[in-house]
Amino acid sequence: METKLSQLSLTKDHTGATTNPIYLATAYEHPKLGQSTGYDYTRTKNPTRTQFEEAFAELEDGTHSFATSSGMAAIQLICNLFKPGDEILVSFDLYGGTFRMFDFYTSTYNIKFKYVDFSNLDEIEEEINPNTKAFFIEPISNPSMDITPLEPLYKIAQKNNIMTIIDNTFLTPYLSRPLQEGADIVIHSATKYIGGHNDVLAGVVTVKDETLGEKLFEFHNMTGATLSPIDSYLLIRGLKTLHLRMERSSENARAVAAHFDNHEAIEEVMYSGKTGMLSLRLDEKYSVAKLLENIEVCTFAESLGGTETFITFPFTQTHADMPVDELRKRRIDEQLIRLSIGIENVQDVIDDIENALKNRRT
Repeated sequence: METKLSQLSLTKDHTGATTNPIYLATAYEHPKLGQSTGYDYTRTKNPTRTQFEEAFAELEDGTHSFATSSGMAAIQLICNLFKPGDEILVSFDLYGGTFRMFDFYTSTYNIKFKYVDFSNLDEIEEEINPNTKAFFIEPISNPSMDITPLEPLYKIAQKNNIMTIIDNTFLTPYLSRPLQEGADIVIHSATKYIGGHNDVLAGVVTVKDETLGEKLFEFHNMTGATLSPIDSYLLIRGLKTLHLRMERSSENARAVAAHFDNHEAIEEVMYSGKTGMLSLRLDEKYSVAKLLENIEVCTFAESLGGTETFITFPFTQTHADMPVDELRKRRIDEQLIRLSIGIENVQDVIDDIENALKNRRT
């Protein structure tokens, strides 16, 4: 996969260009009545977006990929598959923006999203009913980093004719390809590791079923939440270094997790052992606010998957729209921080956090 990624944007046209061109045209000339070059209007299809979508579908072992204008647009795209009365079982611990969207669809369209513990197979079996249409799973949950074993869930879903949707943002196709294992739909906030440089807002949905792909193509074109040519190019560029960035950030995250395990300032280290994502729960004697005021190498920001180490405060950032009682159920509180470990010298990152922790709560 490394060679495929690093040479992803090589073109074989008459110019000999080694980087994929950016096609900004919104309309395309028809040779004659009833004929098309394959491109008519950029919302429906754009050559630069097609380059990314085809490459990404190949990476995922899918038949169709759809590049959307954001990660939330990717989730909204799949929500179009459901109708009032349908029920979707959802990972209990997940990104706050997803919770917000599902809450909207429940209150507005009577599509029910029920939060469950996917590690409890008996509970899942009990929750399934004739209205259950899909499982929506974060294999590594956000922000608790809980791991959900997927293989038994694929078997349950297939036995009950239930669609399995995997949000693979934390893992990426480099570390996990759920379509190979039994998933029906894989989504990513491509803003994160796929873009990889904190300079593009994007999402992507990939499927392996032709009929499902045709249906999503209609929705994608109809709603118009498609990715721009320039942003598509940035995703192509990001994919070229995905393997290098994932390996380095994962290596760094393992070192950070090991360093702060049993640390006097840290009550709990939450790390899956994969990717560059981890969370830390500070001991009550230490202040998150003071830590964030004193970091210098790390950046206090609300995203993940870039080259820089970001520290996020889920309680007031990524999960701010969750009701307080829901936050408490998920142990998302004023002592929890989420870290997206970048590709810097890891000792610089560790030293920065250590120095910031010198300021205890007063």
